[in-house]
This record gives sequence, C-alpha cells and structure tokens, in this order.
Amino acid sequence: MRAIVGVLDSFGVGATPDAARFGEQDADTFGSIARACAEGRADKAGVRRGPLDIPHLVALGLGEIGAMTGKTRCLPTAGVISARYGRAVEKSFGKDTPSGHWEMMGAPVEFDWGYFKPDYPSFPKPLIDALTMRARLPGVLGEKHASGTHILEELGEEHIRSGKPIVYTSADSVFQIAAHETHFGLKRLYEVCHIARVLVDEYNIGRVIARPFVGESATTFKRTGNRHDYAMPPHMRTLLDIAVADGREVIGIGKISDIFAARGVSRSVLADGNEALFDAMLAEIKIAPDGSIVVANFIDFDTLYGHRRDVAGYAAALEAFDKRLPELQRMLKPDDLVVLSADHGCDPTWPGSDHTREHVPIIAFGPAVAPGPIGTRDTFADIAQSVADHLGMKPMPVGRSFL
Repeated sequence: MRAIVGVLDSFGVGATPDAARFGEQDADTFGSIARACAEGRADKAGVRRGPLDIPHLVALGLGEIGAMTGKTRCLPTAGVISARYGRAVEKSFGKDTPSGHWEMMGAPVEFDWGYFKPDYPSFPKPLIDALTMRARLPGVLGEKHASGTHILEELGEEHIRSGKPIVYTSADSVFQIAAHETHFGLKRLYEVCHIARVLVDEYNIGRVIARPFVGESATTFKRTGNRHDYAMPPHMRTLLDIAVADGREVIGIGKISDIFAARGVSRSVLADGNEALFDAMLAEIKIAPDGSIVVANFIDFDTLYGHRRDVAGYAAALEAFDKRLPELQRMLKPDDLVVLSADHGCDPTWPGSDHTREHVPIIAFGPAVAPGPIGTRDTFADIAQSVADHLGMKPMPVGRSFL
C-alpha cells in the first residue's frame, strides 16, 4: 500500500470565487488551452496541431472537471470514467508554489507573504547593500519585476562583463538570482543564494531561487536544470513530516525537497524536464516500499509554457504526459493510490507572465479506488487527508478525505 502524488505544476482548471481579487476572474489554464487547440490557435509546426489529444486524462475524469466551470465543454465526454475526480479551492492566501504544495500536504498558508514592490527599484536598498557586502559582490543588475528569459536577454551579456549577478522578482514572494554557470560559477551562485536566504527572512519572503544559465550572447542564453530553490520551512507539520517521523519513506522527485526546505523528505531525486521526471517517478515507484509516499513535481508546465505564455507548448506537454499514464497504471500494486493535482494556475492566454488564481484538479485512481465525482473541495489539504486515510495514518488537522 503506497501513495503517489503527481503535481502538474500550474495546471489550473478555472478561476476560484476570489480570483477577482487578483484581477483574474476569467483565468482558466485547462479551458483556455483546450479551446485554443479546438479553434486551431494552438497549432504550431513541429510542435503540435489539432484538438487537444489527452484520452487517458479524459478517461480519468479531466473533461468532467473542466466542465465544472460552467463554460462550454471543450473536450468530449468520456465513456467510462475510471477515477475519482473533482477540483479544489485554495485556502491559502496566495497563488504561489510553496503555498500550493504546503496546502496539498496539509498546511494551508493563511497568512500574507512579503512581496517586493512592482516599481523600480523593487528591492529595499538595505537588502541590496547587505547582499553585496556579505557576498563580496561588485554590485547587482536588474532589481526589478521581470520575466526570467527576458531579463537574461536584456542583462546577460552585461552580467558576464561585470561579474554582477542579476536579481529580480515577480508577483510571487521570491528573490531570484540569475548567474552564468561558468563565468560566475554555479557554486558561487549557490553561496550568494544562501546569504540572500538569511537576508530576506526579515521581509517574510517565501523563496530565494538560483537561476543558473549558459550561453555566450543574448540569442544563445539558456537556463539550465541546476535551478535550486531556498524556501522558508513550512510553518506547521505537513503530511510529509509526519510520515518521516513515523518511519515511512518519502521520496521527493524534482523540486519537492526544495519546496519543503528539505523537511519531510527522506530521499530526493533530481531530474531535468517532464520526461526525465516521469522516468524518475516510475523508477522510484518500482522500488518504493510498502507505506511510502512518492511526490513528483512536473515543472515544465509552469516554467517553460505557463510563464512564457506558450499555448502550443503547454498543450504538447499535456499530450506527452498523457501518453505516459498507461506506464504508470501498469506499475501500480493492487492497493496503491495515485493522486494527480496542481499547485496553482498559470493560464498561458492570460496577460502578463504570473500565476493565476484557479481551482486545481483532483484525480485519484488505483486498482482498488472506486471511481466517481467528488465535487469541489474546500481546500487542497483534502489530498493530504486522503493520503493519510489511504495509508492508515492518523488524521490530519485540516481537510476531509475524498476516498
């Protein structure tokens, strides 16, 4: 008896009732992608074309979840649905990665993170002064809200010439530092991020993110898979903490360990890109012992397609993920549970490049899981409660089991 949780990072399924507070009342990551595909607006040579083709996710109830928005159904109805399916509202105040993941594991973030102002310079002068002094830097570049790819095009060459790292932020509670892997050094970048993590605690910032890149010019710069997140530890015990304390094995795949500040993860497995992450997940499921939890984050949906507003790329990534689901299903033991969900939305048709406030899907399946609708859940924490229920753990303080 094991539990596997797959997080399709940013795969929202329609705006939440409070989305207007963020100016995102019509955001709908899944619906926007499906409609764009149906209308031919997501056709891209060499990438994909035609209606969104995700038959396995549809058979697991994703089409029914999409129809819960009340908008026109954009995918065909499945014949027989083989999973429990529904959606969940975020109880946490924000729409960021740590809030979504922590809430999924039973720890809603019902407080406000600190954020950096949108106008230039975004960062307080004392923070930048302290960082440059403690990290012995010649200065920094950027100091503003920016897209990670655009700021490399703008400042990457100057960074190489000057030795000054690029610092920037977004609508999330983040302090991001970009630097070249060879000209600046990956180890040096991590050292600077460690220093920054201590400094931003005063501002209640959720994450410091190391953003290494390679290339020699604005047209060739490319971020690498050596990204590292330095997160604030969760404010309360999560399901993962409790599982490890119980002597269970918790395997975090991708950036899971970073998101939970290495807490509640007995083993971390890194991989670069959705395909490699799926491979790693299958490899761990093959050897995961009874009573264990495997949690995988599929980051490409968010970083490569959602934030970059690449509808065709997002659609192609969903289709590629869908094709691999039968491999996962064939590996399950008779009493295993799989839950597929997301941590927030990132509608690739929405203006800007930030996350969007949306419901997340909940798809739960396994050989012994009875299929059927579970409606709209009040919190992502229902996932943690259901996993605890499945594994025979003590109930979590937040959430209701949907099993």
